[in-house]
Amino acid sequence: MVHQSPPSFPPKRGDTKGGTFNRPDEKGLNFYAPGARDLLPLDVAQKRWIEDRLQQVYHRWGYHRIITSTIERLDTLMAGGAIDRSTVLQLQNAEEEGLGLRPELTASIARTAVTRMAGVTYPQRLYYNANVFRRSPEGSHNNQQEFYQAGVELIGGGGLLADAEILLLLAECMQTLGLSNWYLILGEAGLTRSLLSPFPDVLQDKVRRALAHLDRVTLETLPLSEELRDRALMLLDLRGRPADVLQKVAHLELQPPQQEALNHLKSLVDLLEGGFPKLSDGSAIASRVILDLSLIQTFDYYTGIVFEVVGETETGKRVLGQGGRYDQLLSLYHPQGQNVPGIGFGLNIEDLHQALLPTAQLPHQTPGIDWLVVPETPQAYPAAFAYAQTLRDSVNLVRVEIDLIGRDRDAIRDYALRRRIRQIAWIEGEGSPTIEAL
Repeated sequence: MVHQSPPSFPPKRGDTKGGTFNRPDEKGLNFYAPGARDLLPLDVAQKRWIEDRLQQVYHRWGYHRIITSTIERLDTLMAGGAIDRSTVLQLQNAEEEGLGLRPELTASIARTAVTRMAGVTYPQRLYYNANVFRRSPEGSHNNQQEFYQAGVELIGGGGLLADAEILLLLAECMQTLGLSNWYLILGEAGLTRSLLSPFPDVLQDKVRRALAHLDRVTLETLPLSEELRDRALMLLDLRGRPADVLQKVAHLELQPPQQEALNHLKSLVDLLEGGFPKLSDGSAIASRVILDLSLIQTFDYYTGIVFEVVGETETGKRVLGQGGRYDQLLSLYHPQGQNVPGIGFGLNIEDLHQALLPTAQLPHQTPGIDWLVVPETPQAYPAAFAYAQTLRDSVNLVRVEIDLIGRDRDAIRDYALRRRIRQIAWIEGEGSPTIEAL
């Protein structure tokens, strides 16, 4: 695998593209509900290929699968302002309770971890494969609203080692999928928020949004003093190779909590540079890291490191996944308000699918059928079903079809060849099979 050095700065976040498995409707017909989607058999086979390999990584690292409810109470989803209400597809039951489809998994797993799993020993390592739902922005039409994610949550693990575990686990996921052109954008939510504190309250949100979209024009035109405008542009430029960014921040006048966060980032980068397994090309994982203190995630519950893994594809750069540390989120659901640290990430299956298509690793066809059992007369029907079941009961997985149409032999052979069926068992009336290999 050839390693390509990451660029010295991340892509403009608005330029990343989302993928979809859907095929265009024939004749332009559209019978879908807005935002709905279907996965055809080959789509499913390719999706499973990705999920199976990610699951193998999660198992090797000691993570256990968790399945949480697709529907949550709105007050659960939005506890403490963790999730913006406008992103939630809302439902209503007979009791007129506010309900919503989960827009991500972290809040649901946090709720489960401190209620249904109360009393367990920490840390808890959990993973998921699930669909999530997000409302399309105002004014958009038929935008995708259902997505698939596979990710992990490390509950009850705080500090440097837990952060390093999650980033190393993420890197192994990329390696296991055979992706080479990827890099990790790393930020620090608490440090970035604190660096925004000098801005007027009425402008902080606008400055934050401009930073999130790398929007220099907006920062230059906001009604800010010259000093604050320079500070905003400085924050925008706090991205690039870790050593360079750390040096820039070190020259700022930092309060003790800010200095502590900066020291943590430096220690984390140092940890990734040495003492851990290297990537398949022999380089350290730190060589894929871009430090970006303008990185601000969609959800507001992050308190420590935040990150995105970005892949280079034929159609441009894609955000393949994102995550971060959320040390205050679980206290919102804990019966006694107890703080439990947490960190995790979610990978976007559709975007991984698009990144993997050019590699030719994904299955290019659905699994073939091993046997076609053909009853040659109506009297042979019971024997045909019995013989098919005998084949299915073998030790290895065997895929068996029974011919249901009663075609002539040439038509059956043509069907078997088109379906990549390897063997035909012709069943005569008395039940004896004649085997024909194709």
